[in-house]
Amino acid sequence: MPAGPRGGGCTEIVTVLKRAWLPLVLAVVFAVGGFAVSRVRGMFGSQQLPTYADSTPAGSVSSSGPKRVRYEIFGAPGTIADINYMDPAGEAQQLNDVALPWSIEVETDAPSMVANIIAQANTDFLGCRISSGGEVKDERTSSAVSAYVYCIAKSA
Repeated sequence: MPAGPRGGGCTEIVTVLKRAWLPLVLAVVFAVGGFAVSRVRGMFGSQQLPTYADSTPAGSVSSSGPKRVRYEIFGAPGTIADINYMDPAGEAQQLNDVALPWSIEVETDAPSMVANIIAQANTDFLGCRISSGGEVKDERTSSAVSAYVYCIAKSA
């Protein structure tokens, strides 16, 4: 018995579905995934937070003039040390075979500076000190064979 007009149309739909089922499933998965992501983003932290701006714009930081930071390494007179410190530009400076006591003063126009100094010597006592504006920011000593000491001031 020959297939009627209904039977032929049904087989065409089945043939199309056999070929297009994977792209249709992928489209549904992407649509559901996109909707889920948009809902999760809406729930967790995407809302506008209030701003608490002060009256001073960010670009106009007032400077009170140049800042002076003093590095010092001390120990018994005649002691020889290897010293590393940070300059105002944030670059490491290395000095080898320096006689103690030793000090240097650096100057910067930046509002703050991370000051860091490290030293090792051929002695059993060594100390370091960082000061800024006449105030000692950090001071440490070491009593050990081939003493090693470091000082750091995060807001010199």
